[in-house]
Amino acid sequence: MSNEFSEGGAAPLRQPPSHDGGSNPPTTNQAQLGDLKEKVAEDLSAARDTIKEGAETAVVKVKEAVSEQTNFAARQVGGIASALEKVGSELESSNQPEVGRYTRQIGNSVQSFAKQMEGRDLGEVATMAEDFGRKQPLAFLGIAALAGLAASRFLTASANRSTSASSRRAPQATQESSLKSGGPANG
Repeated sequence: MSNEFSEGGAAPLRQPPSHDGGSNPPTTNQAQLGDLKEKVAEDLSAARDTIKEGAETAVVKVKEAVSEQTNFAARQVGGIASALEKVGSELESSNQPEVGRYTRQIGNSVQSFAKQMEGRDLGEVATMAEDFGRKQPLAFLGIAALAGLAASRFLTASANRSTSASSRRAPQATQESSLKSGGPANG
């Protein structure tokens, strides 16, 4: 048997391929990794800024919508206040001056509340309503009663319309079926 180690001693160790001739040295890989990290950080920062701008725009739009709704509610409350003042004046001129005077005073209080509501945000309006309820409990209860009365009248009117609409449909269906069958006597 031949000895492979006989002439030169031990066989030469294999070394990894060298980094010359087109391959990147380790320092270049670290630089590229650093550049990549920097670009990712920039992209994340840009994404955060875009999301923040979008959120700020959404908040502004929501505040505008709430402000519009608050102003609409203020106009509605002002309308109720005007109605209360008119009813109070009519009651004062008729045979119930005490009730009329009190109703007119409630209308005045509600009118001032409606004016204070304009231009406020929803939280401020809720706080104002709570304060109004504490300072003017009878006026607050009166408004609640009027709102309940208006809601019940609306629901009653809606129910009457749907009942009358269905009763109009029933005779028409009966007439159509009797026409198809030859009339009620021809059965």
